[in-house]
Amino acid sequence: MSVDEIRKRLFELQDTKYRDFQSKLIPNIDPETVIGVRTPELRKFAKEILKSGDYAEFLSDLPHKYFDENQLHAFLISGMKDYEECLNALCNFLPYVDNWATCDQMSPKVFKKHRPELLPKIKEWIGSTEVYTIRFAVGMLMEHFLDEDFSEEYPEMVSKLRSDEYYVNMMIAWYFATALAKQYDAILPYIEQKKLDTWTHNKAIQKSVESYRITDEQKEYLKSLKLKNIKKE
Repeated sequence: MSVDEIRKRLFELQDTKYRDFQSKLIPNIDPETVIGVRTPELRKFAKEILKSGDYAEFLSDLPHKYFDENQLHAFLISGMKDYEECLNALCNFLPYVDNWATCDQMSPKVFKKHRPELLPKIKEWIGSTEVYTIRFAVGMLMEHFLDEDFSEEYPEMVSKLRSDEYYVNMMIAWYFATALAKQYDAILPYIEQKKLDTWTHNKAIQKSVESYRITDEQKEYLKSLKLKNIKKE
């Protein structure tokens, strides 16, 4: 499908009330770029396009004009079944990702079968200077490397990140909160030894305490490890 055809379809799927609501959730993007297509509709449209195989023109049309086009692009990448095609498309797209929603909703299913090959790319992305490339890298470590493929090398990498960017630090906090739920004994020393900056440290504890996967006893101990002088959000 051509870019114009895809854009026309997106406007046909527009929900103006949802557009107004969604714009408030992503304050760093221009509200004028939000069409207002609901996520289930975008996913459905992405599946239709993938089935047709006619998406090369759209994927190469970067940067996109509309937020919803970025969302659609993310869902197309997430649904690709060939690892190399998916990875190439992702590497081309990552520099243009400009918001947390597109970043976080991009989760390629094919990565589950290619974790060993994925790891060097994650290490490359985590060293980027781009906010959402770093956020995506940490998100992939959280999604794919906190269970049977866990290694203490990974939280060590994340703990060394330092950024003034809210959306990077929030993902680091989310990573450590999730890691505490899944690998408590291995992750607790990062909190006890204060290996994160103060804001991220406290936010990780806050998110852990809010989790149903952390025991009450663990929550009480984590609360005792909170630091003073937290930066304002």
